[in-house]
Amino acid sequence: MDDTAAVVATVTDYFEGWFDGDAGRMERALHPALAKTGVRTDPAGQLATESMGAADMIGWTREGEGVARKPAGFTFDVTVNEIYHEIATVTVHSPVYREYLHLIRTADGWRILNAVYMNVLET
Repeated sequence: MDDTAAVVATVTDYFEGWFDGDAGRMERALHPALAKTGVRTDPAGQLATESMGAADMIGWTREGEGVARKPAGFTFDVTVNEIYHEIATVTVHSPVYREYLHLIRTADGWRILNAVYMNVLET
């Protein structure tokens, strides 16, 4: 598998794992040092952030958090913006989230190290 296909496969594990409640796929997609930040505007109009890590994402996936948010006919688009040696940057558009991801190549394959997202339904 070439790098682009491998990066897309990792991101697919991440998104489909979340929305299908498959914690194994989520764990396979994430680097243990994941730093993920959610960005939103609070009711007072102020910018608010929420930080989470790999253990949080895996646990919430196992609990079905994503399954409850999955819209009918769910699809998503993955754009690999760039791969440079051992790092990659990806944009994901879905009806629920807009995400910007940074991946690194590990001995076990490509893993998501950093993520920032907004909930499209809350903007």
